[in-house]
Amino acid sequence: MIDILNDKLNKVFPGRVVRKDLTQKIKEGANVPVYVLEYLLGMYAATDEEDSIQEGMERVKNILSENFVRPDEAEKIKSKIRENLVYTVIDKVTARLNEKKDTYEARFSNLGIKGVNISTNYIKEFDKLLAGGIWCILKMEYFYDEESRDNNPFIIKRLTPIQMPNMDLDEIFKGRDEFTKEEWVDVILRSIGLEPTQFENKVKWNLLERLVPLVENNYNLVELGPRGTGKSHVYKEISPNSILVSGGQSTVANLFYNMSTRKIGLVGLWDTVAFDEVAGIKFKDKDGIQILKDFMASGSFARGREQKNANASMVYIGNINQSIDVLLKTSHLFDPFPDEIAYDSAFFDRIHYYLPGWEIPKMRPEFITNEYGFIVDYLAEFFREMRKYSYSDAIEKEFVLGNNLNQRDVIAVRKTVSGLIKLIYPNGKYKKSELEEILQYALEGRRRVKEQLKKIGGMEFYDVHFSYIDKESNNEEFISVPEQGGDKLIPEGMGKAGHVYTIGLGDSGMIGTYKIEAEVVSGKGKFTISGVSGNRTAKENIKMAYNYFKANSKNISNSISTKNNDYLLHVQDLQGIGMTEDITLAAFIALCSGALKKTTKESLVIIGTMSIGGTIKKVDSLANILQVAFDAGAKKILLPTSSAKDIATVPSELFSKFNTSFYDDPIDAVFKALGVD
Repeated sequence: MIDILNDKLNKVFPGRVVRKDLTQKIKEGANVPVYVLEYLLGMYAATDEEDSIQEGMERVKNILSENFVRPDEAEKIKSKIRENLVYTVIDKVTARLNEKKDTYEARFSNLGIKGVNISTNYIKEFDKLLAGGIWCILKMEYFYDEESRDNNPFIIKRLTPIQMPNMDLDEIFKGRDEFTKEEWVDVILRSIGLEPTQFENKVKWNLLERLVPLVENNYNLVELGPRGTGKSHVYKEISPNSILVSGGQSTVANLFYNMSTRKIGLVGLWDTVAFDEVAGIKFKDKDGIQILKDFMASGSFARGREQKNANASMVYIGNINQSIDVLLKTSHLFDPFPDEIAYDSAFFDRIHYYLPGWEIPKMRPEFITNEYGFIVDYLAEFFREMRKYSYSDAIEKEFVLGNNLNQRDVIAVRKTVSGLIKLIYPNGKYKKSELEEILQYALEGRRRVKEQLKKIGGMEFYDVHFSYIDKESNNEEFISVPEQGGDKLIPEGMGKAGHVYTIGLGDSGMIGTYKIEAEVVSGKGKFTISGVSGNRTAKENIKMAYNYFKANSKNISNSISTKNNDYLLHVQDLQGIGMTEDITLAAFIALCSGALKKTTKESLVIIGTMSIGGTIKKVDSLANILQVAFDAGAKKILLPTSSAKDIATVPSELFSKFNTSFYDDPIDAVFKALGVD
């Protein structure tokens, strides 16, 4: 299989492929992006003849040895330029406008020189020099003028960016016909340096998804997962058309538009802007996040009186430092974002796909390929040219999206489908079953976004049951996300006596799930509270529950003793959103359950609370509370009778998930919770 694919690739794309182990061998001794190395390998070693490969390898090594500037040898290279008068170097060059002199000046990253005059023609032709810089092959001269000592003696005679001059997409379109879907996917993965035979099919899809921002305009992708899975590699090493913003800090001027210089920022100069660590995303400007949200939604932004358009895709990469099961129970999957974004539903609603980084294994030596793949510069230009095409309407011929998808959901799914078609079927030739496979994958990633929005924003994002309908058979298929299954906060089966679950508003302003555990032991009537930390009101409300329990215990059962027993009550904030004050009734029921050694009904949640005299309080945001209860695993709910009139505000599909009982007062609530008539 491996040899056949290598032979086919060399036959169909002669001169466009390179053996990837060559890149690794040279990469070890040169700190340059892969696309720079393969640009050189493509010039001298793009063949399957071993002798020519070895000869080309030596030539590339010599070029890197003689011309690539290593930071620790900068002075040596500067000396060579001076002594030889003309010398070729390979370095990353950035440029800036010196307003005082009205000239553009270049800065050499590794060579360490700055203030070198650079022709305006280069700035006009390669504007990325002004935003992040580009790797170049430069012919340098040296001339020191005694009469103009302020002038930099280093002169750029010729500057050649390390990138392909042109791209013939017909070559790709025709060549694609020679490969099966599986072969072509393997070719793409090998081209970015990975060995596809080491990965399961789902992992291959996730690795391809990382490439979608490179082929699809204005595509917003999030990938969060464990460290060491290669999340940033694609955007840093594979394409000269993407830029990685390390640390996450930026300014509106840098990212969007500089009002003083009237120059567009990164989003107008790069195909993809990737933030390397989402936890560090920070704008010095107060309106930075809002401008970013506007751009993610429309591909445009306003600065001053001007409306600017740009095509950059936005990628947000970050680490998840705990297990997904724990994160889903205690928070949501966007939790690694900084506080000013982490609960901004409008920001996350603009994300087209959430790539589950935990499904991609940590990189190991055997995952790196030694086989043939496209020269990454050729691959990058292929990706860039495909941005001019769109397959966003592809699904409309065969499928209809389900009624739970709103307009933003539809746009997200269409863009993902379009991007994956460009990668796997660039010539637009695919079967219905192959399109369906892409559609299912696209729906899963957007539903993952929506599931988190439901936790953050409540009922506004309730419609998460994504589906599609086959136009021919009229069958409807529903798409789920794997991580939404598994353990629930409220487990199935009978619990322990004294254990009660309730839903309440946490001091963070979010609705959460709380577990109350009441333990009863022989003693002298002592009452101890734990788990409420510094929330004074919650503590007072629990004391209120105990006082009500002492005053009314005989109305529950004559067997309850408050003088001969000690009562310990512990509260758990199961989702880590802060303690709730809506806890009095649930604490009262827990004390009764513990005293009677009788469990509450299976998978039951107590909703509502009471005042000091036992008056039942009104339940606010009933629909949101029931949604949280359902997500937590509740199957039965106990509601105050006064909330019956609010049931109309709850979607019938949600309300039908529960076995519902109503109570009139606290005593009635105890009997209903314990299943006593």
